[in-house]
Formats: sequence, structure tokens, C-alpha cells
Amino acid sequence: MPTGYVAGLQVDPIEKKPFFHALPGARALSFGMLGCDFHCAYCQNWETSQALRDSAALAPPNPTTSDELIRVAERYKVEVLTSTYNEPLITSEWAVEIFKKGREKGFVTSYVSNGNATPEVLEYIRPHVDLYKVDLKGFDDKHYRSLGGVLANVCDSIRNIYKMGFWLEVVTLLIPGFNDSEVEIKRLTEFLASVSPLIPWHATAFHPDYRMGDRGATQPDSLFRAAEIATAEGLKFIYLGNRPGQVGEWENTRCPECRATVIERRGFLVTKNTLTHGNCPSCNTVIPGFWNKDQFRR
Repeated sequence: MPTGYVAGLQVDPIEKKPFFHALPGARALSFGMLGCDFHCAYCQNWETSQALRDSAALAPPNPTTSDELIRVAERYKVEVLTSTYNEPLITSEWAVEIFKKGREKGFVTSYVSNGNATPEVLEYIRPHVDLYKVDLKGFDDKHYRSLGGVLANVCDSIRNIYKMGFWLEVVTLLIPGFNDSEVEIKRLTEFLASVSPLIPWHATAFHPDYRMGDRGATQPDSLFRAAEIATAEGLKFIYLGNRPGQVGEWENTRCPECRATVIERRGFLVTKNTLTHGNCPSCNTVIPGFWNKDQFRR
């Protein structure tokens, strides 16, 4: 069982994970280990995630203990612990060890994951994980298999994560010529809406990285088109990322009923939050989210 080290450790705003409906403005202690069951050619954390299969990935393991990580979290006055940088599902025993101690101290816990989960691992982590972000990497099984996964498995995981009561947000990195066709975006957002139209969906801009340097970065117009498609498919909370200040209202949280802006952001910075106990201050509509740390605790 992998344990007793980290390969990455950093304090981030929770919006960088990204979670936009969980403790706005909170800070998270992000930690990661080595390895991933996928091998995405565009991975932005390849130095850790691909360390077991790519000799150029040289991120070293740094020995530590779960108690020391909790002390670091307390020292930096974070509110959230996040297992990320590699695939947390394959190091769940270590994350659970940390999260058990963290929750005793009042920390919120989270996974940033590819969602390639079995029902058994979700049952194992459910008592210890509050927030779960899934990278839904497109909606074409052939492309998914080229990354090392199976689309149906990730779709099943999204259904199960939502049904089991984790706070769920979904991210899709839109890559020119890979997963950004209108047909694929329509199918992807139609699927998410079928699970729940209230699941926040983040469509984020790609930039060339790792082994995928053969195409340019995603432009704002492509993100706007994805938002229009997602809106037509019924999703209520749509966000456009990695283009701070270039996507207008799509960085903000708006009430699905009266369209009032309840949280304003620029990139990862929350500039205004007018939520009232999780409700829209204009029309009192409930805005779904993890707005206080005891909300989904079992």
C-alpha cells in the first residue's frame, strides 16, 4: 500500500481544484503521490502522475506522515484537504488515513480524480471524503481508450458519486481537435443533465503540455460555444475556466431562476459573494452547494 510520502504539496484556493460550489474563497492543502491509471498525452501533472511509466517524470517522493500533513494544514490555516496531482483513487488508503485525522480537526476533504472508480472504492472512501471533482475527458470511447480508460466506467462513477451524496463537480478540458466538436459536447452535457442538471460543469481551456504540443490553446470562442450547448441541454451551472477575465459572466455563479449574480470571480479569486445561507438574496432560490462544512457529513 503506498503510504508515508508526498510528491507534491501546495496551498491553493479551492477554486483552483476547481470547486465553485464549495466554501468559496477557502484555501486547500493539496497533496499528491506518484502514479495514475491513465496516461493522458496532455497531462498537466505528468511529473507526478506518469512517474511510474515515464523516465522523464522525475518528481521525487518526500517522506512524511499523516500527522505532519495535518500540522502543515493547521500552520497555514487551510480549511480543505485535497488529494490531487496524481490519481487519488489508486492511493486511497493513504488519503483516508490523512482524512480521518483531518476531519477530527474540522477539515473538509476532497478528491480531484479521473473518476475511474469501482463501486467498492467509492464505498470505502465515502465516509471520509466530502467533495469530489471528476475530470470527464470527453464523450468518445475511442479517445477515452487512447488515454487508458473506458468512457462507460467513468459515466457509471459519476452516477454513483452523485447518488452516494458526495458534493460533485465535473470538469472537461476542451482540447482542439480532440474532444471539442459540437456533437461530442452535446452528448457529454446531455449525459450530465440526465444525472442532474444541477451538477456544476467546468469547461476549461487547454494549453499545449507534455506530449500534446501539436495544437494551439483553446480560444474563448470555443468555450462560449460549449456554454451555449450546455445551456441548451439544461445544465444550470456552467463555468468557463483557464481564461480569467476573458469569459465574462461565465466565471460567476448565477441564480438559475432570476439570473442574479450571487458569486463573482476572476480566475481563482472570489471578488464578491452575496449568498445568504446558500440562497439567492434576490429571490431566495436555493443554490445547491457545499456551503458549510457539516452539510453532507454522515
